[in-house]
Amino acid sequence: MKTALFSGATLVFDLDGTLVDTAPDLVGTLNHILGELALPAVTAEQFRPFISFGARRMLVEGLRLAGETRNDGQLDGLLEQFLDHYGNNVAVESAPYPNVVDVLDAAREAGARLGVCTNKREGLSRSLLRELHLLDRFDAILGRDTLDVCKPDPRHLTETIARAGGRADRAIMIGDSAADVAAAKAASVPVVVVSFGYSETPAHALGADAVIDDYTELAALLPGLLKGNPA
Repeated sequence: MKTALFSGATLVFDLDGTLVDTAPDLVGTLNHILGELALPAVTAEQFRPFISFGARRMLVEGLRLAGETRNDGQLDGLLEQFLDHYGNNVAVESAPYPNVVDVLDAAREAGARLGVCTNKREGLSRSLLRELHLLDRFDAILGRDTLDVCKPDPRHLTETIARAGGRADRAIMIGDSAADVAAAKAASVPVVVVSFGYSETPAHALGADAVIDDYTELAALLPGLLKGNPA
């Protein structure tokens, strides 16, 4: 991998479905909650499209598949249970996607700044990255509760870039969802989408500047995406 291609860049990553395959543990927690309600379990494949919308949406969909609903107050209680259980089981089966660690290390070696901009809560994000021994690789980690806004609001992304010590005109967003693409476009930041994420919409239909099937493809895209923006 040509590490020089990362020089001067700031790479901002989404977390779930982009850096880490978290579906097994998120769906495991959902099934724990459903089991407590004596409702049938669901599969990770069924729920991959809902993960990017957060735990509350997962609960709603899990209940819907069982022919059940809950009012807002009941959902609040279930969400609290979900977050508590998930926080204690955040990295049981979750794992970085192939070649993620190599790309992060190559980028850091070249002097790139790295950030995480996720709609997962910051505390859970840090716990997950810590358990996977990835936390120290990032210069900034902003979750849905770090600021008063979150993706698709562009300020979530631009503040991540700023806290990472980077420049918006030398930054790239890497994500897997419509919210990632919308935030990046509103911030005038090039955006790359991974094809293996959790989006309801196929990756090639999200309107990103590029789509990758593997992280080994990322470095070669950087010169074109950062063209006209000298370090």
